[in-house]
Amino acid sequence: MNDSENQKEKIRNKYKGVNQDELDIIPAIPQVGLHDDKHEKRVAIYARVSTDDPSQTSSYELQKNHYMDIVNRHINWKLVDIYADEGISGTSLNHRDAFIRMIDDCRAGKIDLIVTKTVARFARNILDCIGYVRELKQLQPPVGIFFEAENLYTLDSNNEMILAIMATLAQGDSHNKSEVMNASIEMRFRRGIFLTPPLLGYDVDDDGNLVINQEEAKTVRLAFFMYLYGYTCNQIAGTLTRLARRSKKGNTIWSAGAILQILQNERHCGDVLARKTWTPNYLDHKSKKNKQNKNQYIKKNHHESIVSRGDFIAVQRLITNAKYRYKGFLPELKVIQEGALAGFVSINPRWIGFKAKDYLDASNSVGVSNENESENIEVEAQSGDFDLRNFEVARSQFFDTANKTCVTFSMGNIQFSTECIRKFDKAPFVEMLVNPNKKLFAVRPCSEKRRNAIKWANVDNSLCYSRNISCAAYIKTLYELFDWNSEYKYRVRGIRRQKDDEILMIFDIEEFEIFISQNEITSEQDETSPNEQLIKDLKLFTNGQKKDIVAYPAIWANTFGNNYYYQSQARELALLSEKNEWKSKEEGKPYSQPDLEVTCPDEIQLNIQEIINEMEKEAVTNDGE
Repeated sequence: MNDSENQKEKIRNKYKGVNQDELDIIPAIPQVGLHDDKHEKRVAIYARVSTDDPSQTSSYELQKNHYMDIVNRHINWKLVDIYADEGISGTSLNHRDAFIRMIDDCRAGKIDLIVTKTVARFARNILDCIGYVRELKQLQPPVGIFFEAENLYTLDSNNEMILAIMATLAQGDSHNKSEVMNASIEMRFRRGIFLTPPLLGYDVDDDGNLVINQEEAKTVRLAFFMYLYGYTCNQIAGTLTRLARRSKKGNTIWSAGAILQILQNERHCGDVLARKTWTPNYLDHKSKKNKQNKNQYIKKNHHESIVSRGDFIAVQRLITNAKYRYKGFLPELKVIQEGALAGFVSINPRWIGFKAKDYLDASNSVGVSNENESENIEVEAQSGDFDLRNFEVARSQFFDTANKTCVTFSMGNIQFSTECIRKFDKAPFVEMLVNPNKKLFAVRPCSEKRRNAIKWANVDNSLCYSRNISCAAYIKTLYELFDWNSEYKYRVRGIRRQKDDEILMIFDIEEFEIFISQNEITSEQDETSPNEQLIKDLKLFTNGQKKDIVAYPAIWANTFGNNYYYQSQARELALLSEKNEWKSKEEGKPYSQPDLEVTCPDEIQLNIQEIINEMEKEAVTNDGE
């Protein structure tokens, strides 16, 4: 017999066992079922209803009374407490204060048994349910949970798989209910049936319609008028607190956040915007701002307004601009009415409230003659002159000269070259203007006191330095006007012209250079990337290895530039003809949007004073009573 067979034989003999007469057995304590256990148990009852609706109160009370009867029927059960959560969902432990308190008492050794109606009442989240069941089971002494409807007792080892299945079903049921609720809300909104939560300034009638509460509406109007006039949210909150004005919940202490909520609620101007927030996860119930994740529905003139739509829009722009340190009355677009810059719109560095369409509408509001528009007409050389019809003027972008008159745009800042500053005689302040229709950008020197003045240079004796211009408030709008990609930097060459004491610098936005990261060019491009086609459409030129590659539109690859005679009539040069009046120092006139009528400052001041006087009288009367 070989070694392998010897090992097998030894194993067979070992597992034949020993003589049972030689083995003593100490018997285990028999496992007793929940209802057969005669030991005293400290019992906790857990009850929960999902909403605060008064109709749910009966369910809540029935649960408590029912389980108190169960405890009383067991002589060896002693009630510790009834842990009850009202108006709380079971999919998350957030705000389930009674549940958390009950688990803490279990950990402290105060509870032996938890009795509840169903697995779904205990938790609709499978991870929470199984997690707590196992944790309580491992405590010393272990804590069991009895689910009455399913007749499951967690200290019975045979029940864990069944419990997992029931918890999964409970979570699935919660998900289905969430989907049904979302579908119901979607159908309501599509039919213009909107929710009407409590809102300062309005009551809800029997049909669910918003009806103005005149007393509360005074508070709303005062907040809007004060903000329009230049008061901050903190100052408005202080005024309402001093006047003892009541919020919708009856509070008389106001905060800046409460004022901001009033000012940003579109219902105060008679409109409704439905689904401002949405809940991505039905388990944690955390709502997020709806950034086109779900359909939104707007209904204008849904109910009677407390403030005009013009005043409301004006306030929204002021709120938006506040983070860019803009202070003062309503921001406004100013457009040049005549001269070389007719149709140009002035840019304020701290205004974010205006969109690309606003700039286009402002520019279009000026009827500009087309007599100076460039036309590629046929030109014949005069006798004795060179015939330059077949010649092209080379593009300045192809020559990397040290002294360039140019401006560079990026999402972080705008920076003019030092040469631009020198050609403006080192003027420290300029005004930027844009003509969105002609795709032209202009700069003119101005006084520091001009509302839209921008400091573009630091001047120190004979030296001058270009200064980065922060542009976070409006750069996205400019990029949209110019049809640019926000991921890239753009550089545009300009020309400087002077007539008497008038100086201008004009930049043709269509003649741009683009800076692309070398990493992006050399890396594999995703065919679905929005930048893939852009990079393919660009002809690349570079001198040596640089961090960014300078790229030009592909159309430039087969030409040096414009035809000589066409260049002499270039769009930016046509504006600055010697025979025309430039009027380049003219300040722009405010552009009034047709649908935006804002209360004038004098009327706002009068309204503020009248409302405050009326509120002060009411306060005195109420104190006397």
